[in-house]
Amino acid sequence: MQLVVARIGRAHGIKGEVTVEVRTDEPELRLGPGAVLLTDPASTGPLTIETGRVHSGRLLLRFEGVRDRTAAEALRNTLLIAEVDPTEMPEEEDEYYDHQLMDLDVVLADGTEVGRITEISHLPSQDLFIVERPDGTELMIPFVGEIVTEIDLEEQRAVIDPPPGLIDDRAEIASSREGSEDESREESEDGSREGSEDESREGDA
Repeated sequence: MQLVVARIGRAHGIKGEVTVEVRTDEPELRLGPGAVLLTDPASTGPLTIETGRVHSGRLLLRFEGVRDRTAAEALRNTLLIAEVDPTEMPEEEDEYYDHQLMDLDVVLADGTEVGRITEISHLPSQDLFIVERPDGTELMIPFVGEIVTEIDLEEQRAVIDPPPGLIDDRAEIASSREGSEDESREESEDGSREGSEDESREGDA
């Protein structure tokens, strides 16, 4: 199975290094020296990592045969792709590869359907499940233990216990909006009744 593990950014310095946007939880395994990676576009690769280092919180890589800034800049926006055994599991317990989580059904503890995972977003602070609901809209579910309580690969589902507002915010907004509209209608009707009563009293006088 092929997995995108990084995207090459801009050139760094004049000796062929490039910045890399990491898209794997195991950069030390997938992006270590000696790793041979396929590329998209395919014509750019395969690329063999010669060196890697972290600079100002960002991973810098140098590839074999890339020796200057011009050659490095030509790699910009190239996707780096690793061949991964689909049965392989991460070393740490309760960790998963993106391909194992994709297309899992997302349900509540009582079995209520929420949607389907269509994308994993890796942010600096946390990972997010991008979940497509049955109506086609999307939700963002933080992949943290307090919310995602179970990952069942055999049943192909992720069980969540969302805090208030995470998945029902639109329903709450709609309910609030309907409530406001009802109050406005009631006030309008009250005003109309009061106006009619005033006119009636003036007519009697």
